[in-house]
Amino acid sequence: MYKDKVIQKRNAKERIRKRIRKKIRGTPDKPRVHVFKSNCYVYVQVINDEVGQILTSASTLEKEFKEKNKNTKNVEACQVLGEILAKRLKAKKIKLVVFDRGIYPYHGRIKALAEAMRKEGLTF
Repeated sequence: MYKDKVIQKRNAKERIRKRIRKKIRGTPDKPRVHVFKSNCYVYVQVINDEVGQILTSASTLEKEFKEKNKNTKNVEACQVLGEILAKRLKAKKIKLVVFDRGIYPYHGRIKALAEAMRKEGLTF
């Protein structure tokens, strides 16, 4: 019984992921920003889907992040992470991106991350 529920949840998440990825594609001019949340950390990657290449990434595990913020899984942590990623993208001269929220609803930490990136000057 329990195993069936785990499999159902996994399949539901995969359906959500596929539905979103049908609509969102990253290009060299407008790469895709993908977000992954674990129980303790948040990871963000900027991907060019045409080549399958990761242009840059950021996470709450990095030394640069830990110097600015102690907590790794609250709204303030995601705001700091969004600022760090936006600065890295500016250094690579990327201003337009496509935001891929993954399987997560657009509120709370995901929304804080996106708003912080917009505040730093990224457009999506």
